[in-house]
Amino acid sequence: MGIFDYWGKTVEDGRYHLLPYHCLDVAAVGWLLLDPHKSLCRHLAAQLGVEPVVLQRWASFFFCLHDLGKFASAFQGLVPGLSPDLVTSRLIYTERHDSLGYLLWDDNDDGLFFKAAERGAFPTSGQRQLRRTLRAWMQIVTGHHGIPPKTGQIDLANHFTLQDREAALTFLLAIHEFFLSDTDAEILNDKELCRRLNLVSWTLAGIVVLADWLGSGRPAERYVRHSLPLQEYWRDHAMPFAVEAVAAARIENSPIAPYAGARHLFPFIDKLTPLQHWATERELADTQQLFILEDVTGAGKTEASLILAHRLMANGLADGIYVALPTMATANAMYERLRRAYKGLYARDASPSLTLAHGARHLSADFRLSLIPPENRHALQTYGLGEEPIEAFCSDWLADSRKKALLSEVGVGTIDQALLAVLPTRHQSLRCLGLTRKVLIVDEVHSYDPYMNHLLRQLLVHHAAQGGSAILLSATLPFAMRSDYLNAFAEGAKLSPPELFLTDAYPLATHIPAAEPPETALAPRREVERTLTVSLLDSPDNAMEIIRLAVEQGKCVCWVRNTVADAIQAFRLLRRKDWIEKDRLMLFHSRFAMIDRQRIESATLKCFGKDSDAEMRRGLILIATQVVEQSLDLDFDVMISDLAPIDLLIQRAGRQHRHVRDSAGNRIDEEGARDRREPPVFYVLGPPPTEDPAEAWLKTVLPGTQAIYQHVGQLWLTQQILTTGRLSMPGDARAFIEGVYGDAAQRTIPSALEPLTWKALGEDSGKLSMAHLNVLNLGKGYCRESSGGGGWEDEARVPTRLGDDSIRIALVVPDGAETWRPYADVEAFSWELSMLSVPKSRWQKAWEAMSPEIRTSLATFREEYKVLKWVELFPLTTELSDWYDEQLGWGLYKEVDNESD
Repeated sequence: MGIFDYWGKTVEDGRYHLLPYHCLDVAAVGWLLLDPHKSLCRHLAAQLGVEPVVLQRWASFFFCLHDLGKFASAFQGLVPGLSPDLVTSRLIYTERHDSLGYLLWDDNDDGLFFKAAERGAFPTSGQRQLRRTLRAWMQIVTGHHGIPPKTGQIDLANHFTLQDREAALTFLLAIHEFFLSDTDAEILNDKELCRRLNLVSWTLAGIVVLADWLGSGRPAERYVRHSLPLQEYWRDHAMPFAVEAVAAARIENSPIAPYAGARHLFPFIDKLTPLQHWATERELADTQQLFILEDVTGAGKTEASLILAHRLMANGLADGIYVALPTMATANAMYERLRRAYKGLYARDASPSLTLAHGARHLSADFRLSLIPPENRHALQTYGLGEEPIEAFCSDWLADSRKKALLSEVGVGTIDQALLAVLPTRHQSLRCLGLTRKVLIVDEVHSYDPYMNHLLRQLLVHHAAQGGSAILLSATLPFAMRSDYLNAFAEGAKLSPPELFLTDAYPLATHIPAAEPPETALAPRREVERTLTVSLLDSPDNAMEIIRLAVEQGKCVCWVRNTVADAIQAFRLLRRKDWIEKDRLMLFHSRFAMIDRQRIESATLKCFGKDSDAEMRRGLILIATQVVEQSLDLDFDVMISDLAPIDLLIQRAGRQHRHVRDSAGNRIDEEGARDRREPPVFYVLGPPPTEDPAEAWLKTVLPGTQAIYQHVGQLWLTQQILTTGRLSMPGDARAFIEGVYGDAAQRTIPSALEPLTWKALGEDSGKLSMAHLNVLNLGKGYCRESSGGGGWEDEARVPTRLGDDSIRIALVVPDGAETWRPYADVEAFSWELSMLSVPKSRWQKAWEAMSPEIRTSLATFREEYKVLKWVELFPLTTELSDWYDEQLGWGLYKEVDNESD
């Protein structure tokens, strides 16, 4: 059997593409991706300590070997009868071809490595180290389907004939002659190079996945099934096709614009905030660096981070950015802001890509419009009559999968998409590649639990080790957490742990490595300085009275409740009040079907956002959960909050008098103007303050809160701080944060609350242990053994966050006899817009409320739609309609859950 007796790609009508040619197609794409003139190749070569041209040749050689396992007759037998010229076999295919390829290479003394060495392809001296290095390369390339290959012992005779082995060896020797005849293999006989290869292997594995995806896209009408010299096929077929494939994917880096000041990115900025001024003037290092920016809401942290990112890019330290946010809603809001500015990072005539990266991005109309090719935009100058032009662009190829999203030059999405780079999930290497040469910007870094926090620290270690820079943003960050982030980055960048001195300063910018001291105390932005009177409430009736008075005065009010149950209850009670206009009352939480959530979120931003006017805001009431406290630009006249940890209360208080307005509530844009509304009062509902609380102290007023914020001692500390009756921002921020989270403060928690504290700490310890178990040991290199948990799974199996046990459901309504239609009555994405997540315990009760006949009907119906494969269905029939309401969401049953968000 010869090398041209094996197929590599085939389609249903029987056409096939020979295996050597498919391997060369993939290698040709890899050859272009690792062009020595491109920053990616130069960056990786520098990390490996080799010349870029050497990396390109060695990588392309190994890319050709990615499908060695397809030389197995067992694999060839998967599609019999293609041609009498091809291999036929009765061997049973029981092992994936990616693992077969690796095992064929490394089959002890009978593996292709030793066979090729016997034929003079590799040096005979120092073979132990050489074999170790080439083994790492082979795991990289045979892991092209998104997970590393198996490395255990199997009987290859069950998959390969002797003729198969000889054909594979013949192919290996042929491409060795083609790519490496003039390349010194002795450079691989270096233990230190092997260590460096382990570090770079994750990015290289992502390049292999990308090359295989693009190289496999050859149309069937261009398949080649007659034998040609490999050099001829490379020149006349592989390279021209690779050029087309890479160009069509639009993944090439755009030229970076020279840094030309903040107004180049943000023409609307007339005067820089102190933080933004620091971002323009801070001396940068010539290597990877970390910035932590702490300032109040409204201080311009986003703009400051993009100023820093542009300066890093202009200095040759990055090619793009990824902005990671805690939720899909905050990512959508950031995408809307960034799409107007991101092109300023690149040359004037460039078309850089901007991608929204989260599970529901296809439901964003703004993102879908960005998929229009630039050459067709002359026909769509605006979204509609009088609306803004389309600024953003993303190629269809990048947009068709979340796994590709981070490959775009600028990405905005949830933190989850970045954290998947350090978890054993399929195609995590593609995310490592996507983050390479990017500035990672993470917003709201204080908001993550111990599980996510550990994953983020490990991501910082890896990102720094890959030469990447990061910018972390927070309104409120405990000193210990800031130290942890800095130490994680320093570990990856091989820097000495920084010495921190400024424990009281706020606002604060921290930067490593730096020629100057790492910490800079900043002046506050005058417009966001505020002192709020804090008034403690000890009964929901008190909150109702505050709302009544505000409505009488024409003010807009927000009451942030800690649980969905409490939010629904408050909304129901307010609906019964005769002093409220029912159309002036809104409810916003996470248990709405997507179509209703989008409507409510849009209305919330319109009515309470920066462009809202006095008439919109007059007597308007919003009852909400934590969905309003992060990254949404909202402004309320009166703010009430359930007692929560101090950092979250500071976030919520930041939504009060956020914009400068006149006494009626209209926006004032004049420079230096002061807010003309009555001085703000921040109302906090909780149990009566006491220095000697009982264990059930919190439950007396907020019975559901303890399930959400289990550190009851920290809530007690928060309330003790607030008894001073004032909250001055930013002056009090640092003292308040350390007064709750600092070690000294923790020691003052009353003894009656200590059991709850220990229980909460135990929960945190369990989450941390799970993070240690799940996170990859990236130092081991791209291999299965890097997963401490023992396996590589899909995203759904290895979580980026440990949340409540929820079930994804789709709401359906009757559509004639024994058939159903989606709740969302829209033409596009009707099923996705009908979905929401509900607690598993409540889903079980909803399931039990359905009759057996309805369950059977829904099960039959679900089989018709692929999108419903992993989704439960809930029918809004007459008998069951009380379970969901477009104004109240999921939760109309008598006993409403205590659940956050």
